[in-house]
Amino acid sequence: MRTAGAVVWADKKLHKAFGGRVSLVALAGLPSLRLTTTGRKSGQLRSTNLLYFPHGADLVLTASNWGRPHDPAWALNLRANPKAQVALKGRPGEVVARELHGEEYDTMWRELLGFWPGYAMEQQEAGRRLPVFLLTPVAG
Repeated sequence: MRTAGAVVWADKKLHKAFGGRVSLVALAGLPSLRLTTTGRKSGQLRSTNLLYFPHGADLVLTASNWGRPHDPAWALNLRANPKAQVALKGRPGEVVARELHGEEYDTMWRELLGFWPGYAMEQQEAGRRLPVFLLTPVAG
């Protein structure tokens, strides 16, 4: 988690160089997407590359923020405006996000730990419950 800054920097460079078709997460054999949200304060588009968990037709994001004690900006932006865009291997699509709570969160959390056990370490490091968002593609 100490290398988060370097990883994010390198991932941005790869995204730009390969038109979104390559990311560090994807090179590691894991599913990645580029999430674009609307800034809750600025109203400007904000993009970030993220690991996601494929769940049927939906995409699941965990707001781990590399184990930092606060939620990432993209999570705050989704709470303010759940409409967002994702790009999978450079292919764009519209989604609507919904934060999971209660039993639905608990069930998904167990699935997420099976998918990426590192989330448990990030949650412990962060000292907070990691928000989980379900992104549903918009038909169109």
